[in-house]
Amino acid sequence: MTRKRGLVLAIVAVVVLPWLLHTAVDLGTRIEPPSIAAVRSGSGGATWVVQGLRLVLLEGEPEQLGATHAALLRDRMIADENELWESFRAQVPLAPVRTLLLDLGRIRYRHVDRQMPAARRRELAAQAAGLVPDALRGRMPTYQRMVFLHALYDIALGFEGSPLVGCSAFGVGPELTRDGHSFFVRAFDFEVNEVFDRDKAVFFVRGEGIPFASVAWPGFVGVVTGMNLEGVAVAVNGARAGEPRAEGIPVAFALREVLERAHDTREAVAILSEQLVMVSHLVLVGDAAGDFAVVERVPGEVAYVRWIRGGRIGVTNHLEGPLQNDPKNRAVLARTTTWARRRRLDELLAALGPGEVDAARALAILRDHRCAGQEECPLGDRRSLDALIATHGVVADTTARILWVGAGPHLSGRFVGLDLARVFRGDREDVGMLAEDPMVAGRPGPRP
Repeated sequence: MTRKRGLVLAIVAVVVLPWLLHTAVDLGTRIEPPSIAAVRSGSGGATWVVQGLRLVLLEGEPEQLGATHAALLRDRMIADENELWESFRAQVPLAPVRTLLLDLGRIRYRHVDRQMPAARRRELAAQAAGLVPDALRGRMPTYQRMVFLHALYDIALGFEGSPLVGCSAFGVGPELTRDGHSFFVRAFDFEVNEVFDRDKAVFFVRGEGIPFASVAWPGFVGVVTGMNLEGVAVAVNGARAGEPRAEGIPVAFALREVLERAHDTREAVAILSEQLVMVSHLVLVGDAAGDFAVVERVPGEVAYVRWIRGGRIGVTNHLEGPLQNDPKNRAVLARTTTWARRRRLDELLAALGPGEVDAARALAILRDHRCAGQEECPLGDRRSLDALIATHGVVADTTARILWVGAGPHLSGRFVGLDLARVFRGDREDVGMLAEDPMVAGRPGPRP
């Protein structure tokens, strides 16, 4: 009898108790959607393809934006999320371990929605409603998954060895360009899953604030790279310092708030400086006049701003302000390619003369395959600016409000030119192309 009782207790300990704990976590960490008004899905939007690049127009109040987003892209949203779950299963093969990791995340970030703007919660709620019936609901309730997917950047960046510490960006002012315009350029190296490169989308959003464009993927209503109709452009680069926090406004919604409110770089910096952040990162901001700023944001710290009017400015993934000696920042400098990429970027920017830069020249810099000191690198070397890993690349003429977006793969394919004002007026045609990387055809490339 004693042996049988021990066997029963063992079964309870191994099977029943973990199930009870998981159920308690599931019930105790639910993030409930806000009440939303019923809307007619599919109105106030459109999606079309230009030169292989998916474009999406969304217009209306938050509920309308979310419902239309789901109506237009439901199949892609489901397929892309399935790929993410498959990647997670491949990285963590044991189901109990996956469940444990998800439960720990749900406990730590159970209040992650509290700093999200109310309008974004309503938009996500309408988007989640548009996915019903939801085949993935058994893994996590639909709205809660939408919330976590929009905080994924912040959550992932908090882990040592995050794949997000690899982006490069720069700005070039009007005195260096052929037409007196300003250029804002970035490569978003988001090595989570290739689906973000393969199935990218450019969203044109006219909501309750300034209309803007965001380069992202189906289902994503935040901003990691974008520009608004005032010519304000923003991009986030990962960094590391201080201690991550479970509460704060996710980066994706922080940058969206900037694009919907800011008319110039100074307004953008003021907005960024007021926000409560979850994880360390850098934001490059530029505007139509050629004012640039790199905003270093660390949880619990006052934002540090590196300004430049016109001229040239570069940013990779390390801090240069008061927290440059933080042990985590020093580790980034020692263990990643941030310094190598920054040295090469500074070399290329320093070589620019007055009136030399146009969109093609800016793109050639972004696609540079050499290492600092003109060292020949193997193609795809992580010390080069273009390591053939970018999820997306952008060249923005902030003065003309024209956005060139790479159709892929990575930075190698053609870049499609999109005039924001024309798109919002209903024009669905591109305004020109930037050629594919010459290496694709084995031709010598232009001088970066």
